[in-house]
Parts: sequence; C-alpha cells; structure tokens
Amino acid sequence: MLQSGMWVAPQDRANLRDLLSHQAVWLASASSRRWEILTQCGVRHRVLNHTLEEPPPHGPDWRGWVREWALRKALNASRDLKTGIVISADTVVVAGQRGLGKPNDSQHAQAMLRSLSGRSHQVYTGVAVINVTSTRKAAGSAVSHVHFRCLSGGEIARYVRSREPLDKAGAYAIQGGGGQFVDRIKGPLDNIIGLPVGCLVTALQRVVS
Repeated sequence: MLQSGMWVAPQDRANLRDLLSHQAVWLASASSRRWEILTQCGVRHRVLNHTLEEPPPHGPDWRGWVREWALRKALNASRDLKTGIVISADTVVVAGQRGLGKPNDSQHAQAMLRSLSGRSHQVYTGVAVINVTSTRKAAGSAVSHVHFRCLSGGEIARYVRSREPLDKAGAYAIQGGGGQFVDRIKGPLDNIIGLPVGCLVTALQRVVS
C-alpha cells in the first residue's frame, strides 16, 4: 500500500498552494481520494456535490471525454456560487479500446479486474477549473500507463469482497489494496488516484490572477 505522502510531487504541491492560498476553493466531487489529495497539498476547500448522471465512457478521444465531463461537473456545481474557484475531475480506465468506469456491482468488478490481469491499461483524468468571479474556465487532462501482473481468481474475489473496488474507476485503488496488483506505472501517480496536480496547476494558471 502506498504512503499518502508520496501521492503528489513536492513541487506540484507547492505550486498548488501558491495559486490557491488566497482563494475560496470548492471541490465539485464526492471522491474521498480527491479530497485527500487537496488536503495533502495544504489547500483548504469545501465539497460541492454535482447532480449530473454520467453515461458509460466511450472513445476514441479519451482525453476529450474526461475534459468534457470534468467541465460539465464543474459548471453544474458552480451554478449558485458567487465567488471562488471550483475544481472538478473525471477519471476513466481504458483497456484496449474499452473504457471502464465504476463497476455496477461485485460481479462487474470481478469482470473488470479479470480484463486487466496480466495487461497494460491507461488511466485518463480530466480536470476543470472555474473562476466564479471572473467566469474564466480551463480544462486539461493527463494519462498514466499501468501494468498489472497476472491475477488469480482467488485474489480477485478476495479483493472484491473488501468492497474497495466498488466505487473506483477500473475497480481498483492503486493507493489501497489494488496496489498489490501493479507491476509498473509510467506517468503521474496522482493521476491514477484521481487528481493530477501538475495538470491542475496548469489549468489554474489560466484562470487565477
């Protein structure tokens, strides 16, 4: 299991704090992982719930998909705000050309994990930010490549029984029990967890004065 302090690169944490130190920050996501990443970075924020129902993900433009849905969530959540910075994100796991969102149930989670066993896949996360005061908005995306070792049926069943996979895109949490399945990664770790802070900093630089 990964230590939480290793999720975000130190320079990205510092840059994010500098950009948001004098801002009211709203996170348009119920994800505890995204909340924790912002907290690790020293960013005080409040959580806004969006009410959008996202359809099953589809490609081939996965970067465009996650950017679009991150922005839709941010716009939906910011409708009644008068000031502040709204942050949102959307994550999709892609195996071959198939997009994997969150599993519908335990059987679906097991099927997802079987499809990832012994293979490489990609994790795409889109981020969107809105400066409510100025109405400026920006979005970006990041991709990481993950390779799973071969998994036994028993390992998959035990992991699904833990219930950790049931609210995760691709049915695993790399920072939790799912980390034991990973052989190697290429790309930002925080992107796999659900909020690529380097990408978020780039977007914020376009909307924060």
